[in-house]
Amino acid sequence: MSSFTFNKKVESENGSIYNYFVLLKPRVMSLAIFTALVGQVLALKYYSNHPLLTFFSLFSIALGAGAAGCINMWYDRDIDAIMKRTKNRPIPMGLVEPAEALSLGIILSILSILLLTLSSNIMAGFLLAVSILFYVFIYTIWLKRKTYQNIVIGGAAGALPPIIGWVSITDEISLFPIIL
Repeated sequence: MSSFTFNKKVESENGSIYNYFVLLKPRVMSLAIFTALVGQVLALKYYSNHPLLTFFSLFSIALGAGAAGCINMWYDRDIDAIMKRTKNRPIPMGLVEPAEALSLGIILSILSILLLTLSSNIMAGFLLAVSILFYVFIYTIWLKRKTYQNIVIGGAAGALPPIIGWVSITDEISLFPIIL
């Protein structure tokens, strides 16, 4: 059995792990991971941190990005169902129930903020919460359906991961990560 066949089978099963993973928007998550890692690596030039705490901080940021993506897919399920690019997502295809997606997004949001706060500091946890809330309420709910400039304005949520990465190591906001 080829991996392609296996993936097709997994995708078509209701409630499969793969379908829940897709809700996290892994491509968007990878951008958040990369930019947060850049912030962390630059901060580690000036500050020290235990490697395990640095890893958990990065994992928390990734989890927060995925949580926001999950809530975004829950909210956009109506327009996703009619758009060619998004109609095959798990919720419009009936592979994941909307309530399950929302629950997963909320649980992962809370978990990511708590984990980041515990593995690094309160300021990093606060900034992650701001990033998630901005993405969900400003970008997804308010801007996305109202203006074509949603990506430009909503990009502020995508600009936060390098700052969060920096703050997860330093416990301070400075001009350097903002310039990133």
